[in-house]
Amino acid sequence: MTAPPIERCPWCGNDELYVRYHDEEWGKEVDSDTVLFEFLVLESAQAGLSWITILRRREGYRKAFAGFDYKQVSQFDERKIEELVQDERIIRHRGKITATVKNAQIFMQIQQEFGSFYNYLYSFMPERKRIVNALKDLKSAPTHSKESDAISKDLKKRGMKFFGTTICYAFMQAVGMVDDHLDSCSFKI
Repeated sequence: MTAPPIERCPWCGNDELYVRYHDEEWGKEVDSDTVLFEFLVLESAQAGLSWITILRRREGYRKAFAGFDYKQVSQFDERKIEELVQDERIIRHRGKITATVKNAQIFMQIQQEFGSFYNYLYSFMPERKRIVNALKDLKSAPTHSKESDAISKDLKKRGMKFFGTTICYAFMQAVGMVDDHLDSCSFKI
């Protein structure tokens, strides 16, 4: 008996890196604060760019930002920021790099307040659970939600940059707070 063919969300196309990301990471629940910080850095870097652009530079970001160790990143000084502005492995946008350092500091303040960044994020979720949307096609996929509006508004109030509601919603999709795989997708929960 042959297995049924694998169906994927069409946004990942045939790019090997995109397909692997779709199949192995996107929409899978993350509870590790280190991984949540990684996606916070990557999604913030994406602002104004395509996700594949950032995905192709992910390893560069990992090296440039201390393996996404938020404690180390929070200590980056002006000299380190200047070094990163010259680093071709990442998007060399001074504002985004500076924001990443500040965002790491805020991330740690939130951890202290809530016990973990994960606890903070899920405090905005209905019944502290993920949302699984029924989606027939990409056109019906949302780009923000009342939860992403609330999270991004609160993070902005705390001083985070490059994390508006659309970026926040993409982050929520990436870390499995929202499952937006199409109903026809083999990877739908």
